[in-house]
Amino acid sequence: MSSQSATHDNGQAADVLARQGLRFPQVVLKRLRDAGIYCQPTVSVEHQNLAKKYVVRGVESGGAVAALGAYSSFVGERGETLPWLQRVDSIGVNGVHAIVVAPVLIRLEMLRIERTYDLLITRHSLASSAGNQRPRLESSILFYGRRGSLEMELWGNDVAFRGAVSPVFYTRGGERVVLPNDFLDAAARITSAVCCLGCRHCHLLGPWLTAPDQTEGRNALDVRDEQSTTVDVVASGAA
Repeated sequence: MSSQSATHDNGQAADVLARQGLRFPQVVLKRLRDAGIYCQPTVSVEHQNLAKKYVVRGVESGGAVAALGAYSSFVGERGETLPWLQRVDSIGVNGVHAIVVAPVLIRLEMLRIERTYDLLITRHSLASSAGNQRPRLESSILFYGRRGSLEMELWGNDVAFRGAVSPVFYTRGGERVVLPNDFLDAAARITSAVCCLGCRHCHLLGPWLTAPDQTEGRNALDVRDEQSTTVDVVASGAA
């Protein structure tokens, strides 16, 4: 019975982790609040009245100070950049940056404490609910890496490498855990995000692009190099 109970508890814990994101101890939450870092990993099911359909809604948010950082954002199912629905500008830093809606969202959430990182990648989609017109949110874990390491100061001396590197994660037995290929670029970009001091911009979501000969309509994204963008932002901030 004890073994069955432990398995059930582990399953429940995994479900909560998949739905709600990383669970931080109170001491970490306090440090984040004191540092003014606001990371909102929540996803929700929303209804579009005109289109008469449901979508999954998420928020890109977070940022960093030198000692720690936390960030949450979203990509498509193959790791592609998604366009934001709305970019959010605010007076403060390290807060909400943009809102996204889509039928399926892949959430990346990362916590950095100095040079140690936690990374959670989850999938969120709509599933039919018996006897209910409103679909339910279905969430699953694609990758969960704890206490990964990256011996670089991406918030300081090694800022030029931001957007090009990500932490290395190991099993309890010391074997390296390989990230899913589709999310290697996104992992490098969210690593950059948790090292972005006083963050005011998006690291994963991007704008809609419209072709020159069109006044309406939304096309595929043309995403530019994350590293050069981040370095330019830091340089302008320093100036």
